[in-house]
Amino acid sequence: MSPARHRTLVASAALAALLGSATPALADPAPAPAPALTRAPIAPSEPETDAPHSAPAGPHGGVMHGTSSNWSGYAATGAKFTAVSASWIQPTVICTSTDRWSSFWVGLDGDGSRSVEQTGSEADCSSGSPVYYSWYEMYPAYPVSYREPVRAGDHFTASVTTNGSGSFTLKLSDITQGWTHSVSRTLRGAKLASAEVIAEAPSDFLGPLPLADFDTVSFTDATANGRPIGHFSPENITMLSHGTTLATTSALTGGNAFSVTWKHS
Repeated sequence: MSPARHRTLVASAALAALLGSATPALADPAPAPAPALTRAPIAPSEPETDAPHSAPAGPHGGVMHGTSSNWSGYAATGAKFTAVSASWIQPTVICTSTDRWSSFWVGLDGDGSRSVEQTGSEADCSSGSPVYYSWYEMYPAYPVSYREPVRAGDHFTASVTTNGSGSFTLKLSDITQGWTHSVSRTLRGAKLASAEVIAEAPSDFLGPLPLADFDTVSFTDATANGRPIGHFSPENITMLSHGTTLATTSALTGGNAFSVTWKHS
């Protein structure tokens, strides 16, 4: 099992060393739904190998195409990234009696690095009912959930920025509900190796969980380092596990807008 897919539910001395002087989480966070969830670094699709998960870009550059068992969306690499932002509409999750999970977020790192600095929203199914909420996460630390209301159809904007020396600002606004959270956190040793706008199947300690049917989520104004994410020839990621396509990512429109469509749990 690759490091990207192996996660534990108990903090260890090694985890504390990696986090360094990370600032404590919010004093009064909302409890995250069980099981304990993480939004983790990109995991290669099955079967796992040591080969790159991306197909190379064509002779004139442009967007690469790759697969992952937990991410779908766009990830830019090949530069030092200090800012990422995007907007999206919270999708309506379609629930059955089986529990399912889905996350939508912007972040730095996670593609080629072991940390992810990220913030976003959630659309889960618990006992047949939709569950919507929002959060930030300084992976490998556990996420912190916000208490403010989130509903399907809400308009979100989000950004993650850093001074390049370990200080991060994670900002999330629900324009529809009229609230904003901006938190400052510290993470030493972040590589700043990627910037991404992602729909994810969250994970527990065994790996990615079944993906909730969110139909389609549309992202707009996706930027990295203040430029349209398409400027960086990002990777278009299909969520694929054990030969089954879980979610697909559309082509970029205007270099900064795209959609992710659910296909299978």
